[in-house]
Amino acid sequence: MRLLLIRHGQTASNVESRLDSAVPGPRLTVLGEEQAAAIPDRLTPERVDALYASTQTRAQLTAAPLARRRGLEVTIRAGLREIFAGELEGRTDTEAVTTYVRITLAWAAGDVSRRMPGGENGVEVLERFDAVVTEVAASGATAAVLVSHGAMIRTWSAARARNLDAGFVATHVLANAGIVVLEGDPAVGWDAVTWEGAAVGRHGPAGDDGLSGRAAGGPTSGR
Repeated sequence: MRLLLIRHGQTASNVESRLDSAVPGPRLTVLGEEQAAAIPDRLTPERVDALYASTQTRAQLTAAPLARRRGLEVTIRAGLREIFAGELEGRTDTEAVTTYVRITLAWAAGDVSRRMPGGENGVEVLERFDAVVTEVAASGATAAVLVSHGAMIRTWSAARARNLDAGFVATHVLANAGIVVLEGDPAVGWDAVTWEGAAVGRHGPAGDDGLSGRAAGGPTSGR
């Protein structure tokens, strides 16, 4: 099965670097709407059998243009929502953002027992996303788009793809409307094919067979 994980378009909270994980959350900015509108053309070569989005408004608005173009219903699932910031919600300060990022990277590295202050632990986060992926696979779809959120996509991809790891997602930004493509199956595992259009090697993100493309910036919380 082919999974296309798409981060939602830009929101005002993204512009402000604000931890914003509540449901339903903000709408898209004008730029975010433009990013969403461009997705159908970007996916022209791709088969899309099913389209899912999180319970957050920004994800559903991002999915809408693709749904119209392909004549698909958008299936809404809470498991795709952003990682809840808990006690850090609404903050923009460096301490809060750094704490959020470090905990999500710890989950990606396998330390899933850690808990976001006042929020979820890694087991809970990964299991809820896993449940949606399992549902998609069971539906018989061979290619599906899941519109989710920056931290959620980066954490799940690093934890589940055999050729990604926490170090990779710590140094590779997933921009608004960025796309991660994976192939595999819940039973046998996943391999990342591309990260924002750049090929990811079969043998892991580090070394000669790793990402063929840019590494951008440092850790970001996504949202």
